[in-house]
Amino acid sequence: MSSAATRPRARTEVSAPLGGAPAGRSLAARAAARAAGGAVRVFLVLAGLFWLLPTLGLLLSSLRSPSDIAAGGWWQVFTAPAQLTTENYGHLLANDTITGSLLSTVLITVPSTLLVLVIGSFAGYAFAWLDFPGRDWWFLGVVALLVVPVQVALVPVSKLFGAVGLFETTLGVVLFHTAFGLPFAIFLLRNFFAEIPRELLEAARLDGAGEVRLFTRVVLPLGGPAIASLGIFQFLWVWNDMLIALIFADAQSPPITVALQQQVRQFGNNVDVLAPGAFVSMVVPLVVFFAFQRQFTTGVMAGAVK
Repeated sequence: MSSAATRPRARTEVSAPLGGAPAGRSLAARAAARAAGGAVRVFLVLAGLFWLLPTLGLLLSSLRSPSDIAAGGWWQVFTAPAQLTTENYGHLLANDTITGSLLSTVLITVPSTLLVLVIGSFAGYAFAWLDFPGRDWWFLGVVALLVVPVQVALVPVSKLFGAVGLFETTLGVVLFHTAFGLPFAIFLLRNFFAEIPRELLEAARLDGAGEVRLFTRVVLPLGGPAIASLGIFQFLWVWNDMLIALIFADAQSPPITVALQQQVRQFGNNVDVLAPGAFVSMVVPLVVFFAFQRQFTTGVMAGAVK
């Protein structure tokens, strides 16, 4: 009884000094980690502000009159805030070329993004979980298409579109963006879908789920972050594209990038339309990115872990 009674007391005496040293070290480690974390946060905030500085300059320039823009830089707004005006956006809305180009850009970007997401999702699931003849060889062919540059296909696709009546049409631009966006989409989604546990799919099949229900109820919800990330990439690529639009789009209703380039070429001093038009064309992708920022981050982190 006496030995049993003294045993917990001995543990307490030994554990007290041993527990004090790690506590002191952990306190210093916590202080260093907080200082390092604070420095990293300050650096990231400064880097983000520096990255957004051109956007801020473009916004302020779009709110200044042409005479004020010619007189000095956009930073003069901070000393003379009376320069700010919304007249430029009124001129922008009155410019039929710019407003029509925004509609043309939407009609090109939205179908191109949706088609890539839908077809890429179906193809990625098929390559990941369906058995069909030559599956691996077909997938290698898709991977090989990733290295084909867009410039190589401009001349043959132009001849093909001219023969079938798709040259200088919105449909032709949509098909071109869809075709060149699918290899990356299939490659990305196939690798993501392949990481889904097989036991989960087998359990759904045992419950009577067919391939369509399995794809819509199990695979798509789990692949939501990857699909959202792919949608952001595709949307930004198509919205900001100028090369394909310059060659294949209708000259009477060009996208915003081509319309702004034509405004520069025709009216070099037409800055009261160019500045707000450029800002609008820039802010739309930013809104899309920040709207799906959480899904984008989740998809990128999931791909990095896997």
